[in-house]
Amino acid sequence: MLYGNNVRDLLIRLGRARLFQAKWTNQILDETFAAIRTQRPDIDPAKLDEVRSRMIRGIRDCLVLGYEDLIESVKGIPDPDDRHVVAAAIKSHAHVIVTYNLKDFPDAAHKKFGMEAVHPDDFVLSQIDLDEDAVLDVLQQLSENWRGNPSIPQVLEQLETEFPKTVAALRGRDDRQVRRLAGALKARAKSGYEGFRGTREHRGS
Repeated sequence: MLYGNNVRDLLIRLGRARLFQAKWTNQILDETFAAIRTQRPDIDPAKLDEVRSRMIRGIRDCLVLGYEDLIESVKGIPDPDDRHVVAAAIKSHAHVIVTYNLKDFPDAAHKKFGMEAVHPDDFVLSQIDLDEDAVLDVLQQLSENWRGNPSIPQVLEQLETEFPKTVAALRGRDDRQVRRLAGALKARAKSGYEGFRGTREHRGS
């Protein structure tokens, strides 16, 4: 879920908007950045380390600790190596596991703990229902911080592959309307999370 420049930037900024409490573990981050290093060996490892640090600093209380003893109790996961994700969700009392790989997290593995696995597109779409203005504000942030300062329609175009339902829900608004609504919320403190501007990687799940 955290792999992919645009995916990660959007979800972390939504988390900073306090629409939800994002949670992950050092093990999840290890796997994420190992995948990036494999796909993009040209990226300076020091740059990736800095991005990882910004992610942790940018979301208060994001790291889940002390979940390891729960791993063995997780049943029904096709790949045992994924059990740590459910264990961390149990430890943090999460209600949702956001993942592109829904088949790897069947209901039998987590429903009894009161949680569900949700595709990132469906998850972000639900955030629009919760606080549309906050989502529009995040789009404005992406426009201001991505390389080349793309317009809102261009931001949506770049997000469309990973978030087709979300983009369809937002595309009915013209650029001026989105900027007006987002601009009304621009009185915000300087972000501790600076995104991934200036670094390019292949997008993926």
